[in-house]
Amino acid sequence: MKIERKDRKVDESTAVARGGVNVFEDLGFPTTQAADLQIKAGLALKIHRRIKELGLTQVKASAQLGLSQPDVSKLMNGRYTGFSVERLLVLLNALEVDVDIVVRPKHHGRKIIPGVVRVLDAQPA
Repeated sequence: MKIERKDRKVDESTAVARGGVNVFEDLGFPTTQAADLQIKAGLALKIHRRIKELGLTQVKASAQLGLSQPDVSKLMNGRYTGFSVERLLVLLNALEVDVDIVVRPKHHGRKIIPGVVRVLDAQPA
């Protein structure tokens, strides 16, 4: 049976696979690049949310961040290519956000496995 959605036919028998931890790996990016893209996506989302929290227009945000308005627009729309992780961290600081980096070995029983970098919100004090 076919279901029509927005000028597209979808076959109900098409298998749907649950995604993994990193959507960029699921899309076929190499593991290292996928990890970098996921970190950048998380940081760009934090920047977007902070700009909204502060009630800044893109023009005011650009002045506070030292970026052009088109670059702020790119970030607000999830386009963060051309921004390094370090630069995104600096932008968060410019938006009055503290960034803590915690480094610790990751253990599962006796086996040490590759670590993960996560972008999380701190719990309120």
